[in-house]
Amino acid sequence: MYLVPIAWLYIVLMMAVAEATHPTGTVLGAVITFVLYGLGPVALLVYLIGAPARRRAIKTAQAAELSKLTQLSKGDSVEPDASRHAPADPIPAVRKEA
Repeated sequence: MYLVPIAWLYIVLMMAVAEATHPTGTVLGAVITFVLYGLGPVALLVYLIGAPARRRAIKTAQAAELSKLTQLSKGDSVEPDASRHAPADPIPAVRKEA
């Protein structure tokens, strides 16, 4: 997947080197050439091409979280206090008097 962007960055790098070493070229022009013809378009292309994979990863994570929640709601979870002792809460629960 990354072969074409790497090849394009190499071509643009060679264009920038040619501009920087040309008698009428400047280093600033070479940097602008590299950024505007190379880094910008390649970054945008890689971001757009990677969007379906990111969306798939998000859906997978959400499905895993949903399955975990449904397992917990079915009662497949471990009992939180397996010792069967009374809770050591120093403040008793308040109840209405009848």
